[in-house]
Amino acid sequence: MEIALSPMEFARRARRIYADCEAVVDGDLRLSYAEFFERCDRWSAALQGMGVGQGDRVAYIAPNTHAHLEAYYAVPQMGAVLVPINYRLLPEDFEYIINHCGAKVVCAHEDYLEAVDGIRDKLTGVEHFVALEGSGEGWIDYEERLAAAPAEYTEVEIAETDLLTINYTSGTTARPKGVMITHRNAYMNIMGTLAHHHLTPADRYLWTLPMFHANGWTFTWINTARGMAHVCLRQVDPELIYKLIRDENITMFCAAPTVLISIANAPEEFRKDAPRGVRLFTAGAPPAAATIELVERDLGWELTHVYGLTETAPLITFCEPRPEHMNLAVEERARIKARQGIELVSSGELRVVDEDGNEVPHDGETLGEITVRGNVVMKGYYNDPAATNAAIKDGWFHSGDAAVVHPDGYLEIRDRFKDVIISGGENISSVEVEGCLLHHPAVQEVAVVGMPHEKWGESPHAFVILRDGAQATEDEIKLHVRDNLAHFKTPQWVSFVDELPKTATGKVQKYVLRGGQAGISRQ
Repeated sequence: MEIALSPMEFARRARRIYADCEAVVDGDLRLSYAEFFERCDRWSAALQGMGVGQGDRVAYIAPNTHAHLEAYYAVPQMGAVLVPINYRLLPEDFEYIINHCGAKVVCAHEDYLEAVDGIRDKLTGVEHFVALEGSGEGWIDYEERLAAAPAEYTEVEIAETDLLTINYTSGTTARPKGVMITHRNAYMNIMGTLAHHHLTPADRYLWTLPMFHANGWTFTWINTARGMAHVCLRQVDPELIYKLIRDENITMFCAAPTVLISIANAPEEFRKDAPRGVRLFTAGAPPAAATIELVERDLGWELTHVYGLTETAPLITFCEPRPEHMNLAVEERARIKARQGIELVSSGELRVVDEDGNEVPHDGETLGEITVRGNVVMKGYYNDPAATNAAIKDGWFHSGDAAVVHPDGYLEIRDRFKDVIISGGENISSVEVEGCLLHHPAVQEVAVVGMPHEKWGESPHAFVILRDGAQATEDEIKLHVRDNLAHFKTPQWVSFVDELPKTATGKVQKYVLRGGQAGISRQ
């Protein structure tokens, strides 16, 4: 008898093999896998008692807590569809997503109860509101309802093509789109990650990455598949991160480059005595080689660069280390690690193509768009056939990412196509200029965008955050780029800022910078 490819298979196995192993740490709370899955089963039963059936949607608005993690098992194992929502969105975004997906139940952390209460009268399809923590009028207490529920739920037959989650994109330029991820999509992503990255039950994972972001890059299920401990982190706090790494013997975490920069550049008092050998994945934006150098040289951590999109479940490439890389100097190895790498063994076929759909030569120079087809590509955008047809053409998902392929087959993203700066007919990669500036000793973080220019059409504008106590002038910043890149790539303008606008997953919101919003202006 065939068994559906589903992350719930990893839960079944973990129940039998890792029952007594520590599963979850959330502050003072510690749960074994047996205790964790009993809670998941009770919540499945509680949801069924609320009338949630197969295919119904259950929305969550919560940081990385044990209750949020339980949703990745309790909701799908009884055939319902989980909708994890970016908690940093505005209430009107919550309203749109909840109504668009047709959620029957909304579960929210206490920090967001007030926001949901403000739109409650507009959420006409929601039948139950659950407070994961905290309380309020009209809210079901999660812990009370879970404790009162039976320890068993009514099992249903799940097909691998059934929806597992609907993950809404950030919606920075338009309405958020609901990415439909199937049980098979997630299963294949998990298997591909495990094939390339060795994990054991001795590993302990720190949740620096939001669980809602592409299902925590499927580490919500990967860790369980290997019997690892999930150590919850409710907000990114460098001091707490280093404390947990030491106290909880953390061996693995994931972080977007901007989050990684904040961790790597934390005050020395936080970083001192940090254990070496911690492994981490970074993705979400191309990391600069300078950031990789800092992490590996100064902290002694092992960084792996991966790449993917919410629409691809999410990982499709892995910057695989090869024996010949180990003999390279740290700086040269970091430049290779900054590339997106090669296909995962289970994700499907990836090609970088030109405007005519022809694969670009592997010369490290010719720009094309990343396209992918295969096991991890989403089922489509929920209730949005037009957007689905625009993104998936002839079976290939088009990413919108501009990349080159090196002679060794390693992929390197140069930009989002919408972020490529065209100045005087020349294409300028904002990522390349940012990478150059991050090698300046005074620069901690930087974002480069194209701004209108009377003569050149548009030119680069660098928004720079300086390191604590460091100083640099606009001319010094420009000269650094001029000395290291072609002259036409030199920023026309430099603004020194205290912070950059970012999404909840750490991506810089370049459209905000281009629009001159958030009080940021040119100098």
